Amino acid sequence: MVTVKQLEAFGDAWNRHDVDEIMTFMADDCVFETTAGKEVCGTRYAGRDTVRDAFARVFKIFPDAHFGDAKHFVAGDRGLSEWIFTGTTSDGKKVEVKGCDVFTFKGDKIALKESYFKNRS
Repeated sequence: MVTVKQLEAFGDAWNRHDVDEIMTFMADDCVFETTAGKEVCGTRYAGRDTVRDAFARVFKIFPDAHFGDAKHFVAGDRGLSEWIFTGTTSDGKKVEVKGCDVFTFKGDKIALKESYFKNRS
């Protein structure tokens, strides 16, 4: 079973921008569904290599990405992490949004990471 401590460590790895560490929490057949995309689920990345590349791309787009004020909970094979994302794009646009990740677990790994956040206008 995945625990709250594991989700905390997963979040810490994101804040260190440590993609190798992030991937240690992911199942071999993991899936990542982004906050935006053409499909109802956003953009869907499936498989370790594809998910790893998508995670690494977040840090290329937002070199100072940070997920602050995180709160986590686990209920059986599901979990949730709430956070406030801050970051600056390479062209200087600052972003600050409240969001969450909804997880589905397979054993002690994350099988599905679905990301959501508020749109600011």
